[in-house]
Amino acid sequence: MSQVLVEANGVTRTLVLNRPKQLNALSSAMITCFLRCFTAYEEDDGVKLLIVKGKGRAFCAGGDVAAVVRSINNDSWKYGAHFFRNEFLLNYIIATYSKPQVSLLTGIVMGGGAGVSIHGRFRVVTDSTVFAMPETALGLFPDIGASYFLSRLLGFYGEYVGLTGVRLDAAEMLACGLATHFVPSDRLSLLEESLKKVDTSDPFAICGIIDQYSQQPSLKEKSALNRLEIINKCFSKKTVEEIIASLEQEAPNVADEWIASAIQSMRKASPTSMKISLRSIREGRTQTVGECLRREYRMVCHVMRGDFSRDFFEGCRAILLDRDRNPKWMPPRLEEVHDEVVEKYFSKVDDPEWEDLDLPPRRSHGRRLVPKL
Repeated sequence: MSQVLVEANGVTRTLVLNRPKQLNALSSAMITCFLRCFTAYEEDDGVKLLIVKGKGRAFCAGGDVAAVVRSINNDSWKYGAHFFRNEFLLNYIIATYSKPQVSLLTGIVMGGGAGVSIHGRFRVVTDSTVFAMPETALGLFPDIGASYFLSRLLGFYGEYVGLTGVRLDAAEMLACGLATHFVPSDRLSLLEESLKKVDTSDPFAICGIIDQYSQQPSLKEKSALNRLEIINKCFSKKTVEEIIASLEQEAPNVADEWIASAIQSMRKASPTSMKISLRSIREGRTQTVGECLRREYRMVCHVMRGDFSRDFFEGCRAILLDRDRNPKWMPPRLEEVHDEVVEKYFSKVDDPEWEDLDLPPRRSHGRRLVPKL
């Protein structure tokens, strides 16, 4: 069974992620297929628009990291490096793509699922959409170029989303700039039919079509986006320790669930992951999408090699494999993760066979995310 289905309608091509039982987790084969299709369609004058969607109840729950961990354990960290190299190359091509891509984000959109959609031009969310970057709970960090798009959200909202792994609904995604449109579930297939009839690559024309089906959802009262001043005050702090201390100081004055939940998530996550994630998002603020992906590739190779911490393997064991949800992080406390160790994640990998992520020259330098608030 093909893990990616390709449908052709006139000048529109629809790529369907087809591993519904695995919530469309991205396998190496799916990434290779996407790379092949995106590269071919860019050169093909007979293709003007790409639609990306998932089969079943998820768009894509992330990269298949359980498979990556098994391969590293059985073989070598180089398998993981190869997986992420191809995935990040795909993210870069999507971010700099010359033709419009419409991603229909139904159900779960996490990690690698964000990588194949958020970098594209149009991101359509619906009633069922749930977005998260839960990597710090796994001993990883928000990768797939997330340091580029998270650092460009409103204020310090990206730090909040990246460090806590919080789940966002459609209205929140639209308000903060992760999504471009909200289309109710019962109108999604009508939108899709209209997009299959287009004969243009003009983003304004495509946007006009999506606008006909879209609505403006309202934020829930308890959404953390309604408390952006507090988020900015706390998540702008210099260190993870200061961010948590600042949230704990605010908590007694605010009867909001989100603060307690944010503190709890951050306390449970890998301390090493928290520190490299914060630094990654901060560096992303001044970098191009290509620079972010190159840096994240260095970081992910250090994680795969387990040079300075084995937290990624422990997190995958506890959450994906044994599922006891009780990871034993090393070191276990934030204050034991020293700056010089964090620094090492951003350096070149000391291996004669290793090389930096090589990205092809492209005309564009990545999209602007436009918050709606």
